[in-house]
Amino acid sequence: MKHALLAFSIACLFAATGLHAARLKDLVDVEGVRENQLVGYGLVVGLAGKGDSQQTVFSTQSLANLLERMGVSVSPTSIRVKNTASVMVTATLPAFAQPGQHLDTTVAAIGDASNLQGGILVLTSLRGADGQVYAVAQGPVVTGGFLAGRGGASQTVNHPTVGRAPNGATVERAAPSVAPKTTVRLQLRQSDFTTSTRIAEAINQKFGAKERPAAHAENSGLVTVSIPAPFTARATEFLSELENLTVEADRGARVVINERTGTIVLGKDVRVTPVAILHGNLNVEIQTNLEVAEPAPLSQGTTAVVPQTTVGAKEEKARNIVLKQGATVEELCRALAAIGSTPRDIIAILQSLKSAGALEAEVEVI
Repeated sequence: MKHALLAFSIACLFAATGLHAARLKDLVDVEGVRENQLVGYGLVVGLAGKGDSQQTVFSTQSLANLLERMGVSVSPTSIRVKNTASVMVTATLPAFAQPGQHLDTTVAAIGDASNLQGGILVLTSLRGADGQVYAVAQGPVVTGGFLAGRGGASQTVNHPTVGRAPNGATVERAAPSVAPKTTVRLQLRQSDFTTSTRIAEAINQKFGAKERPAAHAENSGLVTVSIPAPFTARATEFLSELENLTVEADRGARVVINERTGTIVLGKDVRVTPVAILHGNLNVEIQTNLEVAEPAPLSQGTTAVVPQTTVGAKEEKARNIVLKQGATVEELCRALAAIGSTPRDIIAILQSLKSAGALEAEVEVI
């Protein structure tokens, strides 16, 4: 309990420190410059008897089709192999990726294979949402785990049915990215009117003129920037200078609560109006003891089990704190820790403060 309170107090104290200006590249994304998801279906071979069984019909069909393309004609119903597994292969295609670049891929079994350790992914096409092939993948699969034993005597480490193929895919088609020409549209990762206005002001101070500003905040999530004349033919250099501008992002006061782990995070802007908090615990303990009642000698009675139940209740005295006008997060954390509150108690107190209108912040439960 003491360690949990100490960790909570430290988290609050760090949250109470001032914000620093962030680079623009950490706050926004350039419209049209995005990653693309790729997916493909393939086979992993060489699994030493840990592959799909005959119940996974599509594995044998896929193997038969693969062999047929190589000039070997085999009926899917006559194949009896356990070294092959059907897998789904996924990868992320970065913006402006060029043919010849390598990508990391993730390989996951979709049949009843128990282990992909030591397997080799056979040449697999990776397609985008438009159905076009953008990369091909092939190579060894690294699982980072294993499965040993059989039946009731087995040991599994990590997740052996999912693995990665580092640099296992090669880009075959350029990524469908849109290069900015005359206008750049910046999308805020967290929409906020104040932050978008500050971004536009920072860009205008750097690149704009009074009579013709370069940037304009369209709304809380979008800022439009006109590429200045000196950078008309050098859009990449302009974006490089643009993303290194520093802007102080504005964030609304928020309290994030994770009741499953007892984690509470509070921002520095959280304020508490004048309020008094009374908090106490009521512990109710019910114990049941099973006693055996034996009949008298030579009697017709039978042995019986008689439950003996005792109920006890213990209520602690209420602990109270008083917060004055303009109380800060640090004062709130110190006050709650001073009365011996646990993280679970603090979660209940914060929710009660929000219901009473005394917590000037948004409470988010995750």
